[in-house]
Amino acid sequence: MKISLKLIGALAVAGVMMIGATSCGEPKEELPTVYFTRDISPEGLVKVYEALGVKPEGRVAVKISTGEPGGHNFLQPALIKDLVQGLGANIVECNTAYAGRRNTTEAHYQAAVEHGFTAIATVDIMDGEGEIRIPVRDTTHLKFNIVGENVAHYDWMVNIAHFKGHAMGGFGGVLKNASIGVASSNGKAYIHTAGKCETKEDMWAQVAKTEQDHFLESMAAAAQSVHDYYEGRVVYINVANNLSVDCDCDSHPADPEMNDIGIFASLDPVALDQASVDAVFDYPSKEGDDAAALIERINSRHGIHILEHAAAIGLGSREYRLVELE
Repeated sequence: MKISLKLIGALAVAGVMMIGATSCGEPKEELPTVYFTRDISPEGLVKVYEALGVKPEGRVAVKISTGEPGGHNFLQPALIKDLVQGLGANIVECNTAYAGRRNTTEAHYQAAVEHGFTAIATVDIMDGEGEIRIPVRDTTHLKFNIVGENVAHYDWMVNIAHFKGHAMGGFGGVLKNASIGVASSNGKAYIHTAGKCETKEDMWAQVAKTEQDHFLESMAAAAQSVHDYYEGRVVYINVANNLSVDCDCDSHPADPEMNDIGIFASLDPVALDQASVDAVFDYPSKEGDDAAALIERINSRHGIHILEHAAAIGLGSREYRLVELE
């Protein structure tokens, strides 16, 4: 059972709602909690993070998308600065597998400079000097995950995703940010081809032959491998603003057709992405503020399947408890 964000004000009791119920109509116990705020600001981001009650220790990586130059929807440094600096964290990224201005370490770092990220923190392109293979639990398509070698430099990861549409995956949230985002340039090719190509040079011919569901299942498996690598020491946040149908990897993304929603946070990445998708599907659309385009993008790519598979392999739960912060 899903409860629309439209009903939060009417159904919230002490700021808490239950998503999911037993066959007898009683709320399920111990559902993962997803925190939500409508306040898309540095203060709102810190508030929703602090609601999780987790204090990362040691070396902390904040995984974002630096955004393909030409695009403008990526999360702005001013929004994330307070949280990143409060954690004493590095911003981390990996190179792309497609031609553009982030497919080499030098060009990618320059993009980070231009977009303002180096002004607020050290930026680490994690596959800049190499890559490593880490285990995957789900070997349906992948036999391992290929990630930037600098994942080993960190004790915790804070995954801050810009939630929006995606041309291949339907939508991009924390699961994509953990899988495609943490994968090295070659690792991205490996996931996109569902394990057929281990290098980006052979990627695109095989992408056209790869079944969509297999690609989505590979993303779920890769996201789980990163979660496992850090032994669950990962915090997940989705910022649902600038809700274009296109990803921040697009240098010319479509303009959003709907308004911003808010910020979601959880320790369960499946619950978090599910809550974000539910917010889009339950959005109170009206003329000039319409979620139809983003819903069509998600449905046309069978985007929900990444959630189905991630839950099936044990990464998280599609049922959750939503807590709105005042």
